[in-house]
Amino acid sequence: MSKLDKRRKEILWAIIQSHIDLNIPIGSILISQRFPVGLSPATIRNTMSKLEEMGYITQPHTSAGRVPTEKGYRFYVDTLMDEQTISINSDLTKELSERLSTITQDSDSLVKEATRTLSLFSRYLAIATPPKTEEILLKRIKFIKYENKKVLAVIISDEGVVKNKIIELDKIYTQKHLDMASNQLNCEFSGLTIRKVREKIAYQLYKEKTMCDQLVANLLYLCKDIIPLENDDFSLNGLSGTSNLPDFATMKQIKEIFRAIEDKRFMLKLLQLISESKGTQVFVGMENIFPAMSELSMVVSTYTKNKSVGGAVGIIGPTRMNYKKMISIVDHTAKALTQILSET
Repeated sequence: MSKLDKRRKEILWAIIQSHIDLNIPIGSILISQRFPVGLSPATIRNTMSKLEEMGYITQPHTSAGRVPTEKGYRFYVDTLMDEQTISINSDLTKELSERLSTITQDSDSLVKEATRTLSLFSRYLAIATPPKTEEILLKRIKFIKYENKKVLAVIISDEGVVKNKIIELDKIYTQKHLDMASNQLNCEFSGLTIRKVREKIAYQLYKEKTMCDQLVANLLYLCKDIIPLENDDFSLNGLSGTSNLPDFATMKQIKEIFRAIEDKRFMLKLLQLISESKGTQVFVGMENIFPAMSELSMVVSTYTKNKSVGGAVGIIGPTRMNYKKMISIVDHTAKALTQILSET
């Protein structure tokens, strides 16, 4: 397949930009009026025919103009990213940063606010994953007597509390016994990453019959439910209003989207896409994840906390979105999250 020459690139760019702006099939006369391409409508039509043969655009019906295909949008996005033409309005930058900087609570609250902010500014569905816990260093495990056989288990990292949970033991133990057990476990796990802790717990459970202290064995067994697993949750925000829905998707698509969100397999695929992305990425068309997503795209960007532990934040919107603006908003939000998390 032949490569795109300068003329074809210019015409394709003009078709895509016009379709994003106007949401109608684009014809040769409209392109000659909107862009200084220096070509006659007949020459533009010939170029459009070649682009259609190459799969970058398609004609909805006879005598209609052309609209971009997924391949066309992919070209458009790649060009934007390669040429680093992304910019953001300074007033928008300031407002985004100010909204996020008002959140002084834990990182989960900050991430949730980021999704609300993204949904507000993009008018699309916003999605975010909280900071990954895999590489967080465990500081200590604490067990606090609660009532009868119940104990409050607290996992504390070098950055603060990671997780706490009420667990129930086989019998009643004193706080002294619980302290002795936690000291024994801390000697074994303190200073390790959450990933290594999980691995050691799995190994210890396999060798459980060799352990002498039944309380430690019981607590070790229960720890498998306390130590956070690889990140499998996220925040969603958007689609709460109705003013933007006609542009976002049809009502049928909206129903399919909510059905997809409730589908465990879809969410696992989506989370995998997000976790594998580095920096700012654009996924054009999502039919391979869920059929109803065929006319939707996702812009996602990663953020970090203390240079190593991080997550991702992004938006899901129509394939015909303003990528230039959306990439800017998502990229800036991720950078703002990184800055704020690094300062806390």
